[in-house]
Parts: sequence; C-alpha cells; structure tokens
Amino acid sequence: MGERKNNRALGSAYEKLAGGYLLSLGYEILEYNFRCRFGEIDVVAREGEYLVFVEVKYRSSGKKGGPLEAVTKKKQQTISRAASYYCLTHGYGEGTPCRFDVAAVLGEEMTLIRDAFAYQGY
Repeated sequence: MGERKNNRALGSAYEKLAGGYLLSLGYEILEYNFRCRFGEIDVVAREGEYLVFVEVKYRSSGKKGGPLEAVTKKKQQTISRAASYYCLTHGYGEGTPCRFDVAAVLGEEMTLIRDAFAYQGY
C-alpha cells in the first residue's frame, strides 16, 4: 500500500510539473486528475480552440522503455472513454475539437507530443 501511495504522490508531482510546462506554452489548465468509472485523465486543458486531454508519463531512465511506450493502445482506449465522459458531463458537444497530448518525462527532460494519438473509440 505504501508504494502505491508513493507512486501516486510522485505521479501528482509530475502532473503539476507538466501543468506548469503547459501553462508556459499557453495552455489553460481546467482540471488535474479527472477520474470517472471509465478511467482517469491526468490533465484537462484548453489550447486555443482545442480541449486537450494530457497523459503524463514519467520514467527515471529508459531502462524499462521510454515514457511514450507506456501509453499503450489499451491506455489510449481508457483515456478516450474518460475523455468522452468528460465532454458529456461538462457540456462539450460533439463539435468541440479535442486532442490527446502526452507529456513525456524522462529523467529531468520533458517533451510534449501534441496530438500523440487519435480518439480510440469503439
């Protein structure tokens, strides 16, 4: 239990760090850690006309693969379902342009991949 709590605290710290980076790029942060029965979204933001769902992935080194490799097809489907639910419950209609970005943190370096994957609906 203790390790899971520490991982959550570490994840939260990197999500806030990514949020600061996004702010510096002109994003508006709407919410951190949106959770619903379909999954979780680390950061929900706006950039221009886009509603952006950001997955934050951290790896201390590339030994176990890079942070981008951790955003698997299954993870993309979970994020997509949670994003659909977010739009539904927050009044964003089907005409709202949405995008999925990944903030990849490898050691001390952060890279933002805009439009990292397409919506993975069924």
